Amino acid sequence: MTMSEPSEIDTHLVARIRDGDSDAWQALIDRYEGRLLAYTHSRIRDRAASEDIVQEAFVGFLISLPNYDGSKRLESYLFSICAYKLTDHLRREGRRPALQLHRRGSGDGADIDFTGGERVASSIARSGERKQIEQAAIRDAIAEQIERWKQGENWSKLKAIELLYVVGLSNKVVAEKTDLTEQQVANFKSDFQLRLRSIISRMDLDAEVFPELAE
Repeated sequence: MTMSEPSEIDTHLVARIRDGDSDAWQALIDRYEGRLLAYTHSRIRDRAASEDIVQEAFVGFLISLPNYDGSKRLESYLFSICAYKLTDHLRREGRRPALQLHRRGSGDGADIDFTGGERVASSIARSGERKQIEQAAIRDAIAEQIERWKQGENWSKLKAIELLYVVGLSNKVVAEKTDLTEQQVANFKSDFQLRLRSIISRMDLDAEVFPELAE
């Protein structure tokens, strides 16, 4: 296998995640979280911010999953999303990232460099505006999907999603509290994520908003 080819393990994990397998999702996080954290922390030296950026990168991967065709190594794909999120963080902090992402040789995304520097106020304002657009898009997508489920009286799905995302319970605990199976909860969770991605994709947002959705 060359450095550009996807691994068999990653291909299998992605297939299981698309099927709503929560264990596969956790396995993917366990496989790459450490590497993404090391890369991000080496750039900004802020553990809490690094963890937030990596979490955003995993969410970005979920949003962009329909566009991931498996031809690119999953590791490279995750690092590219993480680089976008790190760039956004640097912009919000008032540090100007380099116009290009330069690599110092072969290897994973940890080779990407960013150049710091001062930024003009208009650039900072644009970054803040983009964040507001992203938040509004996610909020509107959630509201649209919840309304659809209400109209269809899908109360079991609504209850499960609320316990998962608002209360923050695990699939197992949600299953116990709702008389559902863990697989049903995992399926509800996967369905919710897929529907949000679909709604956001139809919003005709600027290409710089959610770049992970771009073809």
